[in-house]
Amino acid sequence: MDLKAPLPHSHKVAVGEPVIELKRVTLRYASDDVVKEADLMIRSGETKVILGPSGVGKSTILKGILGLLKPKTGEIFVAGQPLSQLSEKELRKIRLLMSMVFQNGALFDSMTVGENVSFRLRELNLAKPEDIQNRVAEVLRFVGLAGATKLRPAQLSGGMRKRVAIARGLAPDPQIFLFDEPTVGLDPVNYYNIEQLILKLKARPATTIVVVTHDVQSAMRLADSIVMLYDGKFIFEGPPEKLKLCADPRVRAFLDPASAQL
Repeated sequence: MDLKAPLPHSHKVAVGEPVIELKRVTLRYASDDVVKEADLMIRSGETKVILGPSGVGKSTILKGILGLLKPKTGEIFVAGQPLSQLSEKELRKIRLLMSMVFQNGALFDSMTVGENVSFRLRELNLAKPEDIQNRVAEVLRFVGLAGATKLRPAQLSGGMRKRVAIARGLAPDPQIFLFDEPTVGLDPVNYYNIEQLILKLKARPATTIVVVTHDVQSAMRLADSIVMLYDGKFIFEGPPEKLKLCADPRVRAFLDPASAQL
């Protein structure tokens, strides 16, 4: 299907070039600075995992990347655009580069699977009406749910709901996928299936993936590069094999809690 081009060509980022950048970014959640003057660069085509314990601000970073939360200090750039300086109309255009897969799937219970998957296409007029049905079928096949179009979210298992959420994210053909704790709460079979889907997305040309997780083993399997967030700052960045060798006691304690001193 030929989707309408969601952004001018100038916003497309070549593989290997920076597509998301945080420059000395401080982000607040409630009344606390949970991210403190952090720097981060994510390149187009890269799968970057933001690792760390629950409650340290990992999901807050995703909100910042989406432009839903303005930094207290610093700036967040997506496709070279400084988010805090954009109008709401300009932000909407930048968000068309991205799809977010929420921890709980965030499906609309009043809609069928097909209506959920096609929602963004219809709402933003991103595809011709006669093409939407084909696109829905295509992305549902991609996630292994061909034929589920007429089902309601209440009829789906947790793993199926997560797969529908991925299909919904894939429908507008974004350049960037943001995943918030994609495997949390899933049984081993669905955990495996969701990881395999992320790896399938990773194999698509020029697809950038940002995964927020506290799951070390999943991070090791998915990431090209891992950053670890601790007390508002990134204390490690590198490929998975280097994380295993990191001597920082804060990293060691997270990787092997039994080794931490009580």
